[in-house]
Amino acid sequence: MEWGSESGAVRRYRIGGERRDGPAAAPQLEREALAQEPPADACGGGGARTRKRSGEGSGGASRGAGTGLSEARAALGLALYLLALRALVQLSLQQLVVRRAAVGHRGEFDARQARDYLEHITSIGPRTTGSPENEILTVRYLLEQIKLIEVQSNSLHRISVDVQRPTGSFSIDFLGGFTSYYDNITNVVVKLEPRDGAQHAVLANCHFDSVANSPGASDDAVSCSVMLEVLRVLSTSSEALHHAVIFLFNGAEENVLQASHGFITQHPWASLIRAFINLEAAGVGGKELVFQTGPENPWLVQAYVSAAKHPFASVVAQEVFQSGIIPSDTDFRIYRDFGNIPGIDLAFIENGYIYHTKYDTADRILTDSIQRAGDNILAVLKYLATSDMLASSSKYQHGNMVFFDVLGLFVIAYPSRVGLIINYMVVMAVVLYLGKKLLQPQNKTATYTKDFFCGLGITLISWFTSLVTVLIIAVFVSLIGQSLSWYNHFYVSVCLYGTAAVAKIIFIHTLAKRFHYVNASDQYLGEVFFDVSLFVHCGFLTALTYQGLCSAFISAVWVAFPLLTKLCVHKDFKRHGAGGKFIAFYLLGMFIPYLYALYLIWAVFEMFTPILGRSGSEIPPDVVLASILAGCTMILSSYFINFIYLAKSTKRTMLTLTLVCAIAFLLVCSGTFFPYSSNPASPKPKRVFLQHMTRTFHDLDGNVVKRDSGIWINGFDYTGMSHITPHIPEINDTIRAHCEENAPLCGFPWYLPVHFLIRKNWYLPAPEVSPKEPAHFRLVSKEQTPWDSVKLTFEATGPSHMSFYVRTHKGSTLSQWSLGNGTPVTSKGGDYFVFYSHGLQASAWQFWIEVQVSEEQPEGAVTVAIAAHYLSGEDKRSSQLDALKEKFPDWTFPSAWVCTYHLFVF
Repeated sequence: MEWGSESGAVRRYRIGGERRDGPAAAPQLEREALAQEPPADACGGGGARTRKRSGEGSGGASRGAGTGLSEARAALGLALYLLALRALVQLSLQQLVVRRAAVGHRGEFDARQARDYLEHITSIGPRTTGSPENEILTVRYLLEQIKLIEVQSNSLHRISVDVQRPTGSFSIDFLGGFTSYYDNITNVVVKLEPRDGAQHAVLANCHFDSVANSPGASDDAVSCSVMLEVLRVLSTSSEALHHAVIFLFNGAEENVLQASHGFITQHPWASLIRAFINLEAAGVGGKELVFQTGPENPWLVQAYVSAAKHPFASVVAQEVFQSGIIPSDTDFRIYRDFGNIPGIDLAFIENGYIYHTKYDTADRILTDSIQRAGDNILAVLKYLATSDMLASSSKYQHGNMVFFDVLGLFVIAYPSRVGLIINYMVVMAVVLYLGKKLLQPQNKTATYTKDFFCGLGITLISWFTSLVTVLIIAVFVSLIGQSLSWYNHFYVSVCLYGTAAVAKIIFIHTLAKRFHYVNASDQYLGEVFFDVSLFVHCGFLTALTYQGLCSAFISAVWVAFPLLTKLCVHKDFKRHGAGGKFIAFYLLGMFIPYLYALYLIWAVFEMFTPILGRSGSEIPPDVVLASILAGCTMILSSYFINFIYLAKSTKRTMLTLTLVCAIAFLLVCSGTFFPYSSNPASPKPKRVFLQHMTRTFHDLDGNVVKRDSGIWINGFDYTGMSHITPHIPEINDTIRAHCEENAPLCGFPWYLPVHFLIRKNWYLPAPEVSPKEPAHFRLVSKEQTPWDSVKLTFEATGPSHMSFYVRTHKGSTLSQWSLGNGTPVTSKGGDYFVFYSHGLQASAWQFWIEVQVSEEQPEGAVTVAIAAHYLSGEDKRSSQLDALKEKFPDWTFPSAWVCTYHLFVF
């Protein structure tokens, strides 16, 4: 081998020659080599390729000490390392509360008392707005308990109670945009204040209503139970409050946030509120996550950090939720948008599989979870109610906060402007580190520069091909009807998509190592690919920081700690190669970024896996999950790519991963894994919505042109009815519902405007429904306005829930109406959707719309339709509906009700 053909960058990591000629000869040889080093040629053709690998060719120099990692040891070590970190994450998640010797001492939150409240509320049954269970029984129970608490309260405090029944309307851009109208719904409001009164207040909000056919233990009876117990503890405390605490038990949150709007826009106590805490749920039990704060007002985050006993918070969750990726919303939006009040949003997120189902029962919520939530809410409310900042909160409204908990032990929080400085300091450190290598005299760095950018290209290609590979698998699995195979067995997705992603990344880099970097030193390549990973993460850090995202702190962690680790182990790596000491220190240095990454990855899958089982028929869940797994694989593999180049071989690892992926693929394709579970301990049901309806279509003259009846069936996941048909043969593709092109929202009685998410539905013919209290809809007046528009005034009476739909014809526009703020808001697709609900004893709903007509059409100017949904009482059921529900297998959750639909043309 000729020394003169080897670049200085490679030679610095050359090992065989130093061992052959001795350390003393190295400096002289280095100088001689630099003197005769030829110019480097194109990428892949520089001097770095001329030295053969150790053991290759005749008389190849032996590897230096510590080089040539054992493949088996490296693969096993990395696997055990990641499993150990995952075990730590799991351990932190299971530590719900710090056990105490005694519970229930005076001044302390007692989870046993809160559980008693919870069991009483859920024993009432499903509590839909407008039902006696919600408007009478639950309200009566809350008032009874509040009265008992008032009797026990300390004389330092004063308790006031008000039952509010507001009426109002607003528009919201949730689910593509729609308008909401409510009448005579119920709020139970309690104000706890000092005996002499208070000018400022903090609000605690929960909702006691539930979705149809669900006991709603986690969503949100447990939060109301926690609030009752917090009220009891604060009211009996001998510690005086500086400000009032208002407890809002709202009775119409599931009606898309109506009750909170009624309170914040109409209640006289709303003007006192300076901050709020909203208690919600997206799962059942576990830890309650702070997933929204602000807007701005970093002092609120500091209050949570200072007061919460068992913190669990993440700005990442906040930015993900507010991006709209998760199809959900909370009362936080109402207080922020209509009250201009800053707050904190908390929610249980574990076991979202049974969220909004019949399985959401009190016995599934651990007492430890209640204790944990209660400790936190009590501490934070007490802190805010005695804080000087609450009275002048507007003075502290500046910027956002970066905040995140560390395994639930404590929260790190700092202003986003400080985060900006930290992030750019980290970026500058990387610039200096890489710049020192890339900007040295060209005769020393030409080959390194080319190898670096070639390595960057290879890494990006490996990630891209990895993503493409898993997406191809996911699309194939979806096309053959085996989507969601992992829903009940999450490890299946890891074995199928995760191993495929890892195998493809290793395969691309193995090819590069064997055919591209033929003659380069293992140490040199390890160095290059570490720098490549550092550069990529630095790029993400720069991009996220430039976008103003507080979540950029994650990239900062993934840059700062690896860089620090590299600087610490660099000398040992140069001298001894990838030996045991290097590996130990390297993995130790990566401990924090990898541990926190696994912590976040757990939260991602805890949230998104159940959601993918109810995300509609249009989004292939396997494609989404495969993409997420590929992304996680790219992140977790980034700083381990260099191990591919340090290891002697990757054949066994590749073979093992390919075998695991192939077996998982064959098992999935054969239908071995069933998506759903009826296990009482851990149900994962398929959600199906059944509406027994009668539709009546009228023409422009008011004549009935079409009338039909049937059971309208919607599956809320991508599999449709494929798993149901073997059990109920009559539900098959021959009864697929077709869209009524001339009717708004395809002529179906959508309860919410989710038509763009669920395009696959079924319509099984059935006898007409005849509710005892039928809905009535009529045109009250039609008048021409001075500005050449037509004003149509309607009146509707019916059950507690109705939906009103509008479609304008060609040449017509909906200019204004008496709903919301007066400006009509279209839903996704161009039609207009109005969600209506009322409590008990509501008056007739009267409203008007104004249609601007630019050209007369023989078919009329506008089509309107109204659907009446019977979600409670005797009218909710029909014999045909009950008979069909009985046929559904026990791994389903069929939520059923009766409805009527009337369409008119004007």
